[in-house]
Amino acid sequence: MGTSDSWLRKVRPKSQYYETCRSLSITNRTGNTISDRKIKIIGMYKSSYRILSIFLLYFMEENTSIQETYCCPKFNPALWDDKEITWNNKLFIKDRVRSFLHIPLNFGAVAKRCAKKIDAAQAEDSPPVWLSDENSLWGSNLYIAVTKDISGATMTTLSGTYLTKVFEGPYKNAHKWAKEMETYVLEKGKDLKKIYFFYTTCPKCAKAYGKNYVVLVAQI
Repeated sequence: MGTSDSWLRKVRPKSQYYETCRSLSITNRTGNTISDRKIKIIGMYKSSYRILSIFLLYFMEENTSIQETYCCPKFNPALWDDKEITWNNKLFIKDRVRSFLHIPLNFGAVAKRCAKKIDAAQAEDSPPVWLSDENSLWGSNLYIAVTKDISGATMTTLSGTYLTKVFEGPYKNAHKWAKEMETYVLEKGKDLKKIYFFYTTCPKCAKAYGKNYVVLVAQI
């Protein structure tokens, strides 16, 4: 999850016009440029009744990676791994995601709904923080950090002290990560109250970067 508005720009309403033209360099894992070809991404929203045409033209071999996607900025795990943070009434917009066995069914729709409200209110927080409490097999609460109250949205605040630890891998490891986080908190001599999952990039960017970082945020 760069840009200051992060991957919120992907889910802005279709009635809003914007145009982005970026050049991305493709390199191999040794850092050497493998092609002088640049990939241009052009997106344009014209009106509510005209559909966005997005052309993303590139072919990548397995040993290539994009240096910057201009969607979700590259995540720096050092900023979140093994940290203790304190929030005092940190403001979030709150919504509900339906799930089946922790697999989200309507995350995209919920994200678009929230992003539309956040964008209209110009309340995007930077860096973006998206938390999921995964409190049920059938759904979870989504918390998106914002800078001010938003009319027509469910608002909430989070306060307290939190321990953070970065994990990397497929989402199916979430249960394993939660168990490891419980042990981590106990080893710190703390009592665990609640765990939040901070998904640092969207799935497409995680694939492009070759790393799927998830931060577990444990309230103590």
